[in-house]
Amino acid sequence: MKNETDLLKALSAYGESAAYPFHMPGHKRNTALLGNTLPYSVDITEIDGFDDLHHPCGILKVLNERLAALYGVSHSFALVNGSTCGILAGIAAATQRGDTVLLARNCHKSVYNAIELLGLSPVYIQPPTDPATGILGSIPPESVRTALETHPEIRLVLLTSPTYDGVISDIRMIAEIVHQKGIPLLVDEAHGAHLMFTAQKADSAVSAGADIVIHSLHKTLPALTQCAAAHLRGDLVSPAAFAQKLAVFETSSPSYILLASVAECVRFLEEQAASAFAAYQKRLAAFSAQCRQLRKLTVLCKGKDRLENHPCFFAFDDGKLPIVTMKTDLDGQALVARLRREFALESEMAAVSYALLMTSVCDTDEGFARLAKALFAVDRSAAPCAAPPVFSNIPLPQMRLSPAQAVLQTGRRCFIKDSVGKMSLETVWCYPPGIPLLLPGEEISGAILEQLETAQRHDLSVYSTSGTLPQITVYD
Repeated sequence: MKNETDLLKALSAYGESAAYPFHMPGHKRNTALLGNTLPYSVDITEIDGFDDLHHPCGILKVLNERLAALYGVSHSFALVNGSTCGILAGIAAATQRGDTVLLARNCHKSVYNAIELLGLSPVYIQPPTDPATGILGSIPPESVRTALETHPEIRLVLLTSPTYDGVISDIRMIAEIVHQKGIPLLVDEAHGAHLMFTAQKADSAVSAGADIVIHSLHKTLPALTQCAAAHLRGDLVSPAAFAQKLAVFETSSPSYILLASVAECVRFLEEQAASAFAAYQKRLAAFSAQCRQLRKLTVLCKGKDRLENHPCFFAFDDGKLPIVTMKTDLDGQALVARLRREFALESEMAAVSYALLMTSVCDTDEGFARLAKALFAVDRSAAPCAAPPVFSNIPLPQMRLSPAQAVLQTGRRCFIKDSVGKMSLETVWCYPPGIPLLLPGEEISGAILEQLETAQRHDLSVYSTSGTLPQITVYD
């Protein structure tokens, strides 16, 4: 057992052994009583031979080393609390309380939670809006350079690339700019764990020079939900400091089922990445060729649509499929409903002007064929839209207090329709994807109300910290 490096085999062998568990978990691997519906037999705690995730020196240390070798970095960490714990730990390891950080406004809400918890002062970069779709574009490197020159107190830069929609920023150029100032770059690449194994490898934040990269393995690779990884390179962020902060934000009772899934994902990539991703690329290319026949629906950067049609995109993840409905009488929610009801196809997300579908290396020829058939059926039957909307850039709200300062204030409840000019004490966001529209400490403007009204009119799910819209807590 002590020489075993294959976690799943070790768990399976232990589950079949005569060892009796006078330890957690409480199901005691009693499949005779509980059945085999769930994998009780391989669900264990940190017992002899199975290492400790927060102090790895055996089988889990080997797993981290295999992850690092796969991605070509100095240190990797298997995560079982999703990308969220890696983002929180990375920000905490790279900053001191009260530091100023530069971030893209379309970062995931976990970034904003870190800002609040750690008392950080944010400076925002608002990505440009693609006028043809309403999708937020790439972060311009010059915007990063300007922000760093304007705010020399910045100690960390945080970006999301690829975004939930698949938009990729020029991480290589941004990393060069950031490193000229001697500060680290953290990239939330939760949706890009697959890029290193595709023709878009150069666009991966790992190969482009980011100091901390966070991956959700479960989003685009064969791994169970919550399986993730963190990667460190360079010497601007201490691996020891990251591990220390990870122990704060990640469970002290990690699931060995999830760890085994990370290990199996690593094994798959080690053994099958080349052939599997080559086949995946052929499926995507064949699907793109079919999309050329669509007349009303547009699959972003597929078929007749090209990257050049979207000048605010530096690059685009080939595996994401935003289906744009703006030339039809459908909105994103209506398209999602039709795909579900008529074709048994479940989408990832509905937005105002598009539905987002996600693909992975595990998709099949049959799956792509079903999707193509469904899109052609919708394309034929949907009524055309005579005047498609044109989207404009969204202005940043005025920040009166930092989020950390604002949450300490006492406010009052107010109907959001009556809140213009007041300061929000809550976060408001659409989920998915969980990107805040409004943060504590920001002034509520007419533009914010228009965004919320548009989202609600198109049946998108809008949430606030208190969860009770149409009211919100404000400070006069």
